[in-house]
Amino acid sequence: MSLMTSWVAGANAPDCDFPLNNLPYGVFEDGKGARMGVAIGDYVLDVGAVDHRLDPALFAAPSWNAVMAAGPEVWATLRARLIELLGDEAHRAAVEPGLVPLAEVALVMPFAVTEYTDFYAAKNHAFNVGSMFRGPENALPPNWLSIPIGYNGRASSVVVSGAEVRRPWGQLKAPDAELPEFAPCRRFDLELEMGAIVGTPSDGMVSVAQADEMIFGYVLLNDWSARDIQAWEYQPLGPFQSKATATTISPWIVTAAALAPFRISTPERERELLPYLSEPGPMLYDIALEVALAPEGGEEVVISRTNYSEMYYSAAQQLCHHTSSGCAMRTGDLLGSGTISGTTPDSRGSLLEMSWGGKEPLALPGGGTRSFLEDGDTLTLRGAAQGDGYRIGFGESTGKVLPAVPQPDWIKD
Repeated sequence: MSLMTSWVAGANAPDCDFPLNNLPYGVFEDGKGARMGVAIGDYVLDVGAVDHRLDPALFAAPSWNAVMAAGPEVWATLRARLIELLGDEAHRAAVEPGLVPLAEVALVMPFAVTEYTDFYAAKNHAFNVGSMFRGPENALPPNWLSIPIGYNGRASSVVVSGAEVRRPWGQLKAPDAELPEFAPCRRFDLELEMGAIVGTPSDGMVSVAQADEMIFGYVLLNDWSARDIQAWEYQPLGPFQSKATATTISPWIVTAAALAPFRISTPERERELLPYLSEPGPMLYDIALEVALAPEGGEEVVISRTNYSEMYYSAAQQLCHHTSSGCAMRTGDLLGSGTISGTTPDSRGSLLEMSWGGKEPLALPGGGTRSFLEDGDTLTLRGAAQGDGYRIGFGESTGKVLPAVPQPDWIKD
């Protein structure tokens, strides 16, 4: 597919994140109340202010949940109408008053997160982490090549890009200590992920194909991780407080329809999957991803570049497996892909991997190193699928690390 041209300024530039081919959904605030919008070029269109030909009740609340719940037919109708309105010059006079410059708005949470599940489904990341702690010969758990491993997270941890993130307190135990202490995290980390958003709900098991049809769209996702808290708590039941500080998502939901031209197959299986996880066609996407770090008062530097295609399990497989117990999925459920890492050191999706557990600190241009995040660091995730003369961009998922809160009076030394 080539570029679809628009009459909106900036939308036809080859480096624009938001051409007519994209039309990602968000919620914006410009002093007149939060409203549902679609990004196009350098602007956001107030969807409720144009003749979208759908039930106005779908756009009454500043959240995309009602549209998401309405299902694929409504999704397709809305997308087709927006392409018509923003692509045909004949609609310009009626639509242009609903455009607001992106530079003049604040972007807020685009949907209400119902539940949040995080997976561990990229092989390179799982192999790297497993190698650090168990050696390469035992890096992958015995079940890893058969099942998308995940854990139930906290929906309340999900925040939108721009929200500051406080370094968490928690129980930490040094290797040579007999007992743990309660202290601020010393090994705070990022995880580069993609988030899949459930649109239509389910009740009972769904197939991979049905799961794929349920997914409304995708966001960038940073699963902030307290590695030292995790090391003490995760056995035997897995992550808990180490993953509950914050989960930052990008403010624009890039729809599955916009990403359709970039579908690719999951990798060849090293072990045949059980039939219920079989994919009827390509279920992954070719999306280039990067992580940038900016120290307090310093210049930003890209510390990792990878691609969503590195996943071993697709979001549709993850969602299918999630329902296999009969677990009902609801509109607004968010599925984190798990950390996305490539095969080279500069394509790893976490500082835990980049610094190999702190043993090989990452050198920053202009001086300084990082094994884990320091107070004042700003992390930015970016992603885009590259088409013929256009790109499908996600915007940014950004968060700044603030110092831990001072020790409360009720905590005894």
